[in-house]
Amino acid sequence: MKRLYVPTVSPEDWKRLLAKPDLHWKPGKSAMSLAMCWEAAHPDFPPEVRHVLEATGDPQLADLRILAAIPEYQVELPGGSTASQTDLLVVARNERGLVVIAIEGKVDEDFGPTLESKRKEPSPGQTLRLEFLHKTLGLGDPGPDSLRYQLLHRSASAILVAHEFHAKAAVMLVHSFSATSKQFRDFSAFAALVADAVEPNRIVQAKSVTHPTFFIGWCTGDRSFLGLAPQRVAANKPLKRMVGRRRPPTA
Repeated sequence: MKRLYVPTVSPEDWKRLLAKPDLHWKPGKSAMSLAMCWEAAHPDFPPEVRHVLEATGDPQLADLRILAAIPEYQVELPGGSTASQTDLLVVARNERGLVVIAIEGKVDEDFGPTLESKRKEPSPGQTLRLEFLHKTLGLGDPGPDSLRYQLLHRSASAILVAHEFHAKAAVMLVHSFSATSKQFRDFSAFAALVADAVEPNRIVQAKSVTHPTFFIGWCTGDRSFLGLAPQRVAANKPLKRMVGRRRPPTA
């Protein structure tokens, strides 16, 4: 996993970082919608994301300034060779200090397999990883079988990166462009485990994690980005803090 990054020029730069670019990089899919939305908002947060951060009333999330936003950021986890790949990792700060925000983009995609499917004939690595995720999230008891696995490792990733950056707060935020928010039921079931009840366009503080302060939330994105195709950004735009990993040139 490389730690060398370069600025983006346009949303198209996000495509090469996807695990399956030909499958996921399409109008109406979360990868392209998220890239279009965040590139259009640069150098600030998208308005809806800024709103839910400020609406918490927590000074740790107020007046944040983006220092870096890294598409498809990989976080290594014990128990396997596959890293958790966050759609967009944002490192921001205010006068209180650093905040790490893991953004999970969604349209109609679900949150992956359930814990039940992960527990069926688990490998030693899978068992180790599940135990690690539960510990990182402060969950003393095993999560229910119906819980979506992706929500655990995306949340744990935010916390782990916050530790690496010595950030005082971490956020796992679902940025949904769906007209139906059909995945919200799964998200709210996870929220009930680690925090209080949550509703769309709200961020709440988790009760199971105390260091760093951990928040989870759901934000409704601007659905006008669903049907757009990426356009090249003008060369005179301000320096971008969206950064991505360059693949080495082929021979």
